[in-house]
Amino acid sequence: MISPAKSWFHYISPIFLSVSLLSVYLLTIAPGLTWANGGSDGGDLITAAAIGGVPHPTGYPLYLLVARCFQFLPIGSLAFRTNLMSAVATALAATLVYVSVVQTLRSCRSPRPELAGLAAGYAFGLAPLIWSQAVITEVYALQACLVALTLYLYTQPVLEFTSDQKRRDYGYGLLLGLALGNHVTTLLLIPAAFLVRSFRRPYHPEGILPTQRGWFRNGRLDEYSMRRQLVGFGVGLLIYLTIPLRALAQPPVNWGNPVTFARFWWLVSGQLYQSYYLHVGLPELYERLQAWAGMLLQQYGWPGVALALFGLIMFQMPPRLYGLTLWLAAVSVSFALFYGSVDSYVYLSPMFLSFAAWIGMGVAGLIQPVMQRSSILGFGLGLLCIGYFIGQSVTHVRLVDASHDLRAESFAREVLATAPKDAIIFAKGDQAVFALWYFHFALHERLDLLVLATDLLHFDWYQENLHVTYPTLVVPGPFPWPETIVQANPLRAICYVQYSDHAEVDCSKPQASP
Repeated sequence: MISPAKSWFHYISPIFLSVSLLSVYLLTIAPGLTWANGGSDGGDLITAAAIGGVPHPTGYPLYLLVARCFQFLPIGSLAFRTNLMSAVATALAATLVYVSVVQTLRSCRSPRPELAGLAAGYAFGLAPLIWSQAVITEVYALQACLVALTLYLYTQPVLEFTSDQKRRDYGYGLLLGLALGNHVTTLLLIPAAFLVRSFRRPYHPEGILPTQRGWFRNGRLDEYSMRRQLVGFGVGLLIYLTIPLRALAQPPVNWGNPVTFARFWWLVSGQLYQSYYLHVGLPELYERLQAWAGMLLQQYGWPGVALALFGLIMFQMPPRLYGLTLWLAAVSVSFALFYGSVDSYVYLSPMFLSFAAWIGMGVAGLIQPVMQRSSILGFGLGLLCIGYFIGQSVTHVRLVDASHDLRAESFAREVLATAPKDAIIFAKGDQAVFALWYFHFALHERLDLLVLATDLLHFDWYQENLHVTYPTLVVPGPFPWPETIVQANPLRAICYVQYSDHAEVDCSKPQASP
């Protein structure tokens, strides 16, 4: 029989965790369009979600649907509502980490598992990298939530199959299919998840004991479970069909114009960025490993890393949690290590999620022997561990706070205010292009202007998009450059804009009089 005190603490802990984290995120969230924390893609994603467009590869169909739901909220600007989605998704992800740890420790009959769960939840939710993505528009907050949900569901005990377990197989596969519709790195999680789910344990009258020997030897692989998960996975992938449907409406933001299979595959496979992969030299690999080791310490500090290693090595976790978290950490580091983009560190988020789960297990292993001698001392030790991660976050605020970042909106408003009537604007760089797309297409400001992305002019699909979006614009083919477009449109004023560390706007009068 659960005591009233335990029952109260059991129910209030996850609520307190999620509400407190969401409050922290709202205090540091960007009020509008932002470039903070590597969020230069925000304008593209917000605009595509708002106008039914197709964003940059790989299309992110699930993200667009969820973001559009948040954009209907009657609060703040369009960009703020989309930023809010990241905050909610991250708070939910941290709560799922909490639930996963608590569920695991309950199966181990660990005392006061809520303390360890809170330590894990705060360690994850207040880690600078995770926090930084919670206050801007990007796909990584939703991806963290989906990975955390996968970890929670796939670490559920699976005994001999029942009709309920069969239905869950379909649902779990569906989740992974939908998650792939948010980010392609979900592919790295699928092999381990399917294998863990398909492994059946014989029934034990006292439940699944994580320390019982012969766990794998006494189990068996259920191929029918694997098939059911694959069916659910295939159904989840149908969300990608929304991409060509969006493209058929010919929206102003329509990357790849994926109405044919070749163009669809170019978009969803990320061919535009495939040159980044496996093009990292050995010296750079070494530098990255050094930087990431320092980054890991920045997330949790030496005490946090020590707790994680203690939880991983010394505290005997159930095989499902042990296997999935190790796999998550390994594949996320491998992918980020060999992906040559400057922001590849953001792909380490699943590794930090694994570390947070290990921290929870380490806290449980630390307070368990103390609890056996004195519940008050054990409870106090658990609160001390939780307080460490909360206190450490004070030093992280300045690293992640996006609440005062007005660069993107100031830049776009300066350009729109400076540009002559009916001018052609050649925007260079993601920051400039996506910020102007947001104001021009999503907010419908300065509709007299023609905003062209200089870096996309050589793509045939973008030339087609320009013909539809700006019918009066003359685009000479097959290889239009800014100079050829200027010559073909002599009656229009021209502006060249970009952003490095400041706004660069250069406008000139029309070459010919009307």
